Amino acid sequence: MKRITLIFFIFFTTIFLGQEKKKKDSIPVWKIHGRFAFIFNQSSFSNWSSGGENTVAGNFNVNYDFNYKKDNVNWDSRIITGYGISHLSEKGFRKTDDRFEFNSLLGIKTTTYWFFSFIGNFKTQYTKGYDYKKEPKTLVSEFLSPAYLTFGPGMLWKKSDNLNLNIAPATARFTFVNDFFSGKFGVDEGKNSAFSLGFNLSGYYKFSLMENIEMENVLTMYTDYLANVGNIDIDYQTNIRFKVNKHIKMQMTFHSIMDDNASSRVQFRQLFGLGVNYSFHEKVTY
Repeated sequence: MKRITLIFFIFFTTIFLGQEKKKKDSIPVWKIHGRFAFIFNQSSFSNWSSGGENTVAGNFNVNYDFNYKKDNVNWDSRIITGYGISHLSEKGFRKTDDRFEFNSLLGIKTTTYWFFSFIGNFKTQYTKGYDYKKEPKTLVSEFLSPAYLTFGPGMLWKKSDNLNLNIAPATARFTFVNDFFSGKFGVDEGKNSAFSLGFNLSGYYKFSLMENIEMENVLTMYTDYLANVGNIDIDYQTNIRFKVNKHIKMQMTFHSIMDDNASSRVQFRQLFGLGVNYSFHEKVTY
């Protein structure tokens, strides 16, 4: 409960600290923005007295946003994908990041900031993942194993494209695995899928900390009515971006997951680096 309370405090505190009021003469019907980022890290040692291991690492991320507004209809979709790999001189290649996620949120306006909504989410990974702490290494995931499909109706509070909160009290979630992972990730032994129905809370907030520095917060919480009642799965990610110029940015990512079906421990991922950023598709239609 302390971790849950802390995450709530961080997420909602940033909302109140960073809100900006902007007035626009007209509202675009379509806003499309595709962004590519590549981060490269390298370290090399030769006769270094204090020791060290030669390392080469690269990480790329693609975010593709589609925002539609017309009359009372609001439709936001986002593709988030990334892959990272490192090579250690003694241990060879190891995966450092692997993610594919598609989010879609359709809203029908009822009042100024409230919408009837329907959410859809799909996420998985591209390649095999291993637990290197065990000897020999243990396979823990691969393409579409696991894969998660989530959807359901709800209510959306949306202040802007950079600030929203969706409440979905009847959300269906399917978990898919192959034969090798049958019996894991909440799927019963001998089966390749599991169904759950529960409460889903998701929020998004992006704001400027100061000039050339922006902070992005993404929160998802889910609890299953059919099993482990009262247990809450949490996925919280913070991205802080420092803009050097149009194409060079420094990025910090902090990503934590609490999901008992995947791991009994809190999962945490951190990324820090300076890389090249490129907008490959940016379009606004009025």
